[in-house]
Amino acid sequence: MKFSNLGLASEIQKALEVCGYTDMTPVQEQAIIPGRRGKDLLVNAQTGTGKTAAFSVPIIQQMLDSPKQTIPNNPRALILTPTRELAEQLATAIASYAQFCSLSVTALYGGVKMGGQSAKLKQGIDILISTPGRLLEHLSLSNVTLAHAEFIVLDEADRMLDMGFIADVQNLLTQTPKNRQTLLFSATSSPAVNELSHKVLRNHLEIRVTKINTTADTVSHVMYPVEETKKVDLFKALLKENNWFQVLVFTSTKEQADRLMAALKLSKIDAAVCHSDKSQGARRRAIADFKSAKLQVLIATEVAARGLDIQGLDYVVNFNLPYLPEDYVHRIGRTGRAGNQGYAISFVSREEESTVVRIEKLIGNKIKRIVKPGFEVSNRVSLLKSVSKNTRGYRSNKATATEISRDKTSPNKVKKSKSASPNSRRNKK
Repeated sequence: MKFSNLGLASEIQKALEVCGYTDMTPVQEQAIIPGRRGKDLLVNAQTGTGKTAAFSVPIIQQMLDSPKQTIPNNPRALILTPTRELAEQLATAIASYAQFCSLSVTALYGGVKMGGQSAKLKQGIDILISTPGRLLEHLSLSNVTLAHAEFIVLDEADRMLDMGFIADVQNLLTQTPKNRQTLLFSATSSPAVNELSHKVLRNHLEIRVTKINTTADTVSHVMYPVEETKKVDLFKALLKENNWFQVLVFTSTKEQADRLMAALKLSKIDAAVCHSDKSQGARRRAIADFKSAKLQVLIATEVAARGLDIQGLDYVVNFNLPYLPEDYVHRIGRTGRAGNQGYAISFVSREEESTVVRIEKLIGNKIKRIVKPGFEVSNRVSLLKSVSKNTRGYRSNKATATEISRDKTSPNKVKKSKSASPNSRRNKK
């Protein structure tokens, strides 16, 4: 189905054409029409399926259908999102959809000074995108009020739950009108997400675009069994052999990210790191340089797993597997977007094998194993067999030693033993 068939306002239709949007994705087909009618929605759709347009286009359309004067410090629409990077990205995308409308769009997030943000709020904002923590700060300073917020979007709701933002989100929602329209979008489904939906939505419509917790069909999954100590060398070998460029690499900790960065720097590979110890400016520059192809590798922790949209990103590497299987879905959602082919490559040490099992169960597919010559690692089965064999040998030797000890102290054992010494027999005589 095409956007032109929706009967959208000419300003929105023109903007979508400028953005290159003609055909709707499945989530857009199912969410835009009921969203435009003011229906509360619970939408489960995997990352990279066009969710931003699915919730923002119907909101912009309703705001144009019922135009109102922009009031200082009083946004009409509020979009809550878990990370700074996603807030920035949403603001850019939504501003592009509203570029021919007289609607103002801005993002609030931590890591930057409050002054500039408060000045924008005072001027008046129609569509406000914010992380929960920074919005609470502005509320405490009376820089903003949510009393007239007609539209609320909880984007990446599952991630906000994982990051412990649920109390903040619920606090914020209590300050919004009861007759608001609420749209809850989540990449994965869980009991916690379902519980939240029943608390914040009214007579909502539930939309499931794909099988729960699946990954895009356009992504190919492979894993390399490798010792933890050999992961850096394996990564550099694959970079060289396959001529990979613009590779997004995920580590589980900041320390792992910094160690990988140091190793790549020694090999003169253009790379940058994006994690919470880096300033907002440094993270923004790293992402911008990566998007503009100035960097070959961008190393990131979970902070960049959501909402990072890079055109034509072919490779996502899990240098370390995530602690939660659901985060695997979010990480690899950076590739294979908008129908393009992508590759999710995971380096798996013996200690991470149990995580692979949980990931495979979650996504409903087996991940292809590739053994790289020179980087082989003994599998768990052979290891257990080896341990079992050594244990049996140890027990056998221990039993023999015990038997000999008994022979030395028991005349009866000596008499029966064929290996008793001549001296023992003479002593018996």
